Amino acid sequence: MKILNFICLFIISFTLYANDKLPPLEITEIQSGVYLHKSYNDVKGFGLVSSNGLIIIEDDKAFIVDTPWSTKDTAILVDWIKDKNYQLLGSVSTHSHEDRAAGIHWLNRQEIPTYASSLTNEILTKAGKAIANNTIQDVNAVLADGMMTTFYPGAGHAVDNIIVWLPKLKILFGGCLVKSMASKSLGYTGEAYLDKWSDSVTILQQKYSDAMLVVPGHGKPGDLKLLAHTKKLVKRSLKKTLTN
Repeated sequence: MKILNFICLFIISFTLYANDKLPPLEITEIQSGVYLHKSYNDVKGFGLVSSNGLIIIEDDKAFIVDTPWSTKDTAILVDWIKDKNYQLLGSVSTHSHEDRAAGIHWLNRQEIPTYASSLTNEILTKAGKAIANNTIQDVNAVLADGMMTTFYPGAGHAVDNIIVWLPKLKILFGGCLVKSMASKSLGYTGEAYLDKWSDSVTILQQKYSDAMLVVPGHGKPGDLKLLAHTKKLVKRSLKKTLTN
């Protein structure tokens, strides 16, 4: 039976990949009660790019940090949560870009609570896109019965980028404000605030100096070195901008 299930899963995954020319959604447990969901998109100028989000589980309750990159993968993620009999409390999008917020419209239609900062909702509204049905007004906010907090350190990758902190596990989800150690550039900077990015990361270094795990928006999780690495990339990018 296990072999048959594996074969069926492989066939489904292969079919999705063949139809969409994109790898299927990946869900990996990175710590007890914390899962990394990884979705993919073909991004102009960058090629195939993966995007990270989290699923936080506590007492059979689940909460999504950033939706996958498509409605289809968002639906698959929610089905995975329901199949495990977890109660889905909602999702939070850490900024307005598609790799964080593409699933908001679908989640709203399923009457699943969605959260975003007031600034993110304002940007989504101006763009004519679906907004989260719960607005985070405070710089610091507590979500999901205390499972996590959100924090706005300032602009960087985008004007509205917030982070998510898991206080019990000391996990910092930096989203696109934080780059992976393998990153050799800042990636997409079309809406970035290069002059403020480093200061925002410095605030994270000071506020979450006890973080045991740091999860970037793209690439492999690591430790606090990711924050220092991000600042180096910002410095390099600023230098290049001044040179040009």
